[in-house]
Amino acid sequence: MSKKNFSYTLPFIVGIAMATGLWVGNSLHPSGYQQTSMGQSRYEKIQDIIQILDRKYVDTIDSEDLFEKAIGDMLHNLDPHSNYIPAKDLKAINEEIRGKFGGVGIRFFVIRDTICVTNVIEKSPSMTAGLEAGDKIIKVDGKKVAGKKLSNDKIMGMLKGPEGTRVVLEIDRNGKKLEKTIIRGTIPVESILSAYMIDKETGYIKIERFSVETAREFRQAGKQLKDQGMKKLVIDLRNNGGGVLTGAVEIADEFLRAGKPIVETRGEHAGTQVYSATSRGMFHDTELAILINSNSASASEILAGAIQDNDRGTIVGRRSFGKGLVQEDVLLRDGSNLRLTVARYYTPTGRCIQRPYSGDMEEYYDQIERFESGELYHVDSTIFNDSLKYTTPKGKEVYGGGGIFPDVFVPLDTTGSSWYLTHLRYSPAFTTFSFEFVADKRHKWKSIDDYIGSFEVTDKIINDFSKFAKKEYDIDIDRGGLSRSKQRIKNDLKAEIARQLWVEEGYYRVQNRIDPELKQALKALE
Repeated sequence: MSKKNFSYTLPFIVGIAMATGLWVGNSLHPSGYQQTSMGQSRYEKIQDIIQILDRKYVDTIDSEDLFEKAIGDMLHNLDPHSNYIPAKDLKAINEEIRGKFGGVGIRFFVIRDTICVTNVIEKSPSMTAGLEAGDKIIKVDGKKVAGKKLSNDKIMGMLKGPEGTRVVLEIDRNGKKLEKTIIRGTIPVESILSAYMIDKETGYIKIERFSVETAREFRQAGKQLKDQGMKKLVIDLRNNGGGVLTGAVEIADEFLRAGKPIVETRGEHAGTQVYSATSRGMFHDTELAILINSNSASASEILAGAIQDNDRGTIVGRRSFGKGLVQEDVLLRDGSNLRLTVARYYTPTGRCIQRPYSGDMEEYYDQIERFESGELYHVDSTIFNDSLKYTTPKGKEVYGGGGIFPDVFVPLDTTGSSWYLTHLRYSPAFTTFSFEFVADKRHKWKSIDDYIGSFEVTDKIINDFSKFAKKEYDIDIDRGGLSRSKQRIKNDLKAEIARQLWVEEGYYRVQNRIDPELKQALKALE
């Protein structure tokens, strides 16, 4: 919503918000549902407004949608992270939090209105039923899906379901029609995307989000790397927007000695809670570096802050997002959810890293401002506020008031950038081309190492890809942009082809070979 339109609708939103406040309050406390006469009057007023809009507004409106948006606007007047989640959206969000859902266990991509299986999860119901990467789904429970313009959400809705239920798929495998009956099971939503040894002593773990299962996944991955000789570790939290606080706390606990502070939360009604390390940590002697960027937020900042403030490792990259607020979920009677900010969290030195909020959501999400100010390319000393300066036990200066500042700053790498590359990346071209490229090569390479060492993206493949992007997605071939970005396009293609064969593990192992931020982290560990 633009600021101009917002000024027009603000009085209406405020009116709704005042009445909504009582409705929400009663939803939170159903046992005390009796209303005062003033409360009844306010509730009736909101009903009257909605009914009048239904009858008289110039255009057709969705009164339920309008009401729910008004609740969200009311909460965002308080802070940027309190939120209202409609019942229809809550299931998908909870699946990410829990780290699992009921389904069949495939990864898919829609190509030319056809559902193409890009990967079958190990030991999943789909693998048991005999599905393979490269299969194309024609029908689901007898309903034709090929040639239909279906959204990912619609497709997921057809494939997901309670554990133990059945779904019948008709597939096309190299021109042959097959029918597969799948009994749905519990499918993990993995938050550890990649874990491998970079060299004989250094491990790498990429965490995409923090769910209930993340700490368990991390311990499992970490133990496997330790068994391979890991003495140093890089944890990649770039673009990790956070999630479950306890996941970050438990991972920090793996590196800190007993009694070391991890994080403290304080709220007017929630009180104060202090999280400290136990004696059970598995990696007390492992050297540590953590990668962050401007999209690392919340639980990512809790983990990075705990490591930085305890002088336990080196933080590498660019300033993190700056979300220092803790939310609590309250289920309402209609199945919707109120995600309410109940506390602020503080790092071990006492920093609150929540950035200021004026009530303007567009201004709060300041990625463009960071780009325009040059903060992504050099250290901006103007954002260091002496009044928010803190000192770690070893005397290192750290700052609050707007994210975690890295110990080692790495500027955004724009080498080989072009508008042509941007257009390619914002299209499905890389994924679609790679899926079709590996159609007859899925068993060509023995391992990721074999692939990385022996396969190169040739100029012919680049030319074929450029023509493909033009034909399929109408991306004009920009010879100048292609020349400037050729090496990046080659690497992106090689990484995407690896993803088709070895999922995220393959993708990150290819991309990390030229990652300047990872190189700085490895240098810091020397």
